[in-house]
Amino acid sequence: MSNRLANIIAILLLLFMFLIAVFSMKGDSATMDEVAHLPAGYSYLTQKDMRLNPEHPPLLKDLAAIPLLFVNAAASSIQETIKFPADIKDWQEDINGQWGFGFHFLYQNGNPVDKMLFWGRIPMIFVLILTGFFIFKWSKEAFGNKAALLSLFLFSFSPTFIAHGRLVTTDVGAAAGILIATYYFLRFLKTPSRKNLVIAGIALAFAQLLKFNAVLLFPFFGMLIVVKSWIESFGLKSFLKSFFSCLLSFVSISIICFALIWLVYLYHVWNYPPDRQARDIRFLLSTHPLQFSGPLLAWMAKISLLRPLAQYLLGVFLVFQRAAFGNTTYFLGEVSAAGWKIYFPTVYLIKEPLAFHLLTIIAILYAAWLIKEPLWKRPFERTKNWIKSHFPEFTMFLFISLYWAASLTSSLNIGVRHLLPVFPFTILLVSQGATKWLEDFPYFKKGKWVLVTMLVFWQAISVVSVYPYFLAYFNELVGGPKYGYQYVVDSNLDWGQDLKRLKKWVEENKVEKIYVDYFGGGDAKYYLKEKFRPWWGTRDPKELEKPGYLAVSATFLQGGRGKPVPGFNQPFGYYLWLDKYKPVAQIGYSIFVYHIE
Repeated sequence: MSNRLANIIAILLLLFMFLIAVFSMKGDSATMDEVAHLPAGYSYLTQKDMRLNPEHPPLLKDLAAIPLLFVNAAASSIQETIKFPADIKDWQEDINGQWGFGFHFLYQNGNPVDKMLFWGRIPMIFVLILTGFFIFKWSKEAFGNKAALLSLFLFSFSPTFIAHGRLVTTDVGAAAGILIATYYFLRFLKTPSRKNLVIAGIALAFAQLLKFNAVLLFPFFGMLIVVKSWIESFGLKSFLKSFFSCLLSFVSISIICFALIWLVYLYHVWNYPPDRQARDIRFLLSTHPLQFSGPLLAWMAKISLLRPLAQYLLGVFLVFQRAAFGNTTYFLGEVSAAGWKIYFPTVYLIKEPLAFHLLTIIAILYAAWLIKEPLWKRPFERTKNWIKSHFPEFTMFLFISLYWAASLTSSLNIGVRHLLPVFPFTILLVSQGATKWLEDFPYFKKGKWVLVTMLVFWQAISVVSVYPYFLAYFNELVGGPKYGYQYVVDSNLDWGQDLKRLKKWVEENKVEKIYVDYFGGGDAKYYLKEKFRPWWGTRDPKELEKPGYLAVSATFLQGGRGKPVPGFNQPFGYYLWLDKYKPVAQIGYSIFVYHIE
């Protein structure tokens, strides 16, 4: 296949992904995290003050908020201008009052919320396309045109990438940053020029400014330096020489990285009062396992030169604090605040297309078939030779192993989206293995091409058929999106995206009033107006006026029906009374509507 043809097909695949992302997100209401991220980004650009949402780096939020500046400039009426509520308590007094501020900014301030959401999501889609571009670029350079096109196809028809790449959230950005930083770090290791060193430093900073889980790149790159020094050495002396040379270069890359981080955060704390910043830091880290972190960063916040780094490190500490403490969620009929060890393997199994899993199995089996000698024969020599001739593949496999290990030890079980940083590397390895199997495996010459073609079409049909409800995608193992709520909820299925669709259903069915227990970043009263009646799970069912309608988000519904794990000390079982009712509608797979008589 010629490069020109491969590039044309790649452009078409990326264009398809861009269009399907744009058109599918138009009907989505705000998801939970968007109500914090988009208003925070707007506050950064207009106020130069990062008091909101410090647990995430600013870059993606900045990108999402840039179009809002033009919405303001192009407004033709007072109803279309964006007003910043600088006088409310959530901004003036509260410590990280991101949720109260976000809901007020979007729904209670007269702002054009739907227009803001639409334009704020467009830069996120460009980040999604950038991710696809680098998947294609790296695969083409390392494995050839066929593997590159298969990689880009698997990316373009990934329901998780499509679902989250259209939202003002950080997970796709994390995948993009880690992928790009790793690509340029490997380029530097291969060709250690000054230019490649600078680019590697910029790419590493880019990753750190997108999401804090990118801090894993520092130990990861350190491991790559050790391995590279080992495979290129011929004894201890040559190993140490290579190692310290690479380490010195990595220090230079890190200096460039932190210099850029400092510059970006300098803008974001420019108008953040130092005393306020120090106070916020002390409070936010008051329960952190590392008790010295709060006083140390508060001290740094009062020193002009260190203030940007204090704010950056605050975010790093907050992320590890949240990962340690976990969250309350539903999984396989249970509710827990401590998480499950099998959570991420299970959601990965049921949330990704079966066709992709089968391609993964093919790639693994083919890799095993290539091992001609028993593993115990000359293991170190063979391993060293393999890594030396397959360093990109080793790099991808190493990161996948590290990230999965970190995920399995985390108590923060809120969605398959947290695995997105490993998706590009997995796609690259699966595509390379499947392509080599097609080209080099001497058996079933026609049958294997038919099989892969069928799997490709199966994945395309499986993913496109769920349009526009990509967030609710589940594969055929669990019966598709209709039954996904029985297994997991939260951002795997229900993140608040279907509130506008509930409004449409209420209008079409001429419902005069409806009780709503909604989970997400929308505002039920804002959309339903006088028809809205508030409801919550622990409320006495006798208080619901009968006959009447009750709409419950799947996250709250399953959380109120799941069996508590031992030690769970929060309310449970409060929605078991709904088991005797059959839903009259399932809105976008995430909101269940009951008619209570």
